[in-house]
Amino acid sequence: MDCPYCQSHKVVKNGHRQGKQSYLCRECGRQFRENPCPGGYSSDVKELCVKISLNGMGFRAIERVTGISHNTILNWVRVAETHIDEENYEIPEIAQIDELQTFVGSKKTIWVWTVVNTKLPGILKFVIGDRSLLTFTTLWQMIQGWAGFLYITDGYKVYPCLIEDCNHLVSKTAMTRVEGENCRLRHYLARLHRKTLCDSKSTEMLYKSIRLLIYYLKHGQLPPFS
Repeated sequence: MDCPYCQSHKVVKNGHRQGKQSYLCRECGRQFRENPCPGGYSSDVKELCVKISLNGMGFRAIERVTGISHNTILNWVRVAETHIDEENYEIPEIAQIDELQTFVGSKKTIWVWTVVNTKLPGILKFVIGDRSLLTFTTLWQMIQGWAGFLYITDGYKVYPCLIEDCNHLVSKTAMTRVEGENCRLRHYLARLHRKTLCDSKSTEMLYKSIRLLIYYLKHGQLPPFS
């Protein structure tokens, strides 16, 4: 193999980069990879990798299968999420609210609060934070303008602090819709699986992945991003 920069024959192997053999030229000191992808990756490859990440596979697992750096795939997820426009949705007469526990970084406990329409599939709003009244206040500020007839929750103590008794139903058995949506999140995102080795390294990536998944499940496709 010759150096693509100086055409020297003095080339030695120099480890692996992104799953491909890397080489070092003894003449010019430049490094290069075997069979590099000219001009970057195609739109189809980017879309495929992002879709795989939204179907239960972790970023490092995708790297092991495709040879594409997990950091590159992370960047594609970030870009795809920025192309999601705010969408109109039917304001629910009856909403269900629940919390989903997960981890970020070195196993720091974090909570995803979700809101759904009892009569329709899909998550309408969500926030990420701890399990305090402060986090619920952030979510409540998003949904209190709905003036819904009824908000269904479990018996967690923070809900009565902001939801009036006349609009509040505490019933675990009436929360099948929101629990089902939370189960879908766990199913489709590896970082949300129970007893998984995958975890989010940042709250930002957890938020972007969930938002992108909600869009993907609703429309059956990704927003155009590449």
